[in-house]
Amino acid sequence: MPDLSRGGPGDDADAAAVNALRSAVIRLSRRLKHQRVDESLSPTEMSVLGTLARCGSATPGELARKEHVQPPSMTRIVALLEAKGLVRLEPHPDDRRQKVVSQTERAEAMLEESRRRRNAWLASLAEGLDEDEWAKLRAAAPVLEKLAHL
Repeated sequence: MPDLSRGGPGDDADAAAVNALRSAVIRLSRRLKHQRVDESLSPTEMSVLGTLARCGSATPGELARKEHVQPPSMTRIVALLEAKGLVRLEPHPDDRRQKVVSQTERAEAMLEESRRRRNAWLASLAEGLDEDEWAKLRAAAPVLEKLAHL
């Protein structure tokens, strides 16, 4: 495994690849954010809904850890999502002091439409790739997914 944190001899190609990857991921992410279904939701709110969709119901504290935000911030985010009818709070089954956050059917439908729109947008971009580039992108997708979850 290359040590990309140091700039030693022979690392130029790896460093350039990391730089290109970082730049491309940031640009693509920014462009994807513009494909949102509901412009009234912040990227953080959308991320919380996505986490609930992927991981299931969670306490605000668990969501805060998964989203890398402070618990008071997550409490505010959950309150905003609840006011918009996108999450519901229910009593924790084992700890009456806590609540469990779950997404609503409205949130599920919104996330599905968001995925559909973003996938269609990415598919239209991919039409500009040749077969070799598309094959490389398909092969890279699991690696990028792994990086996203490390």
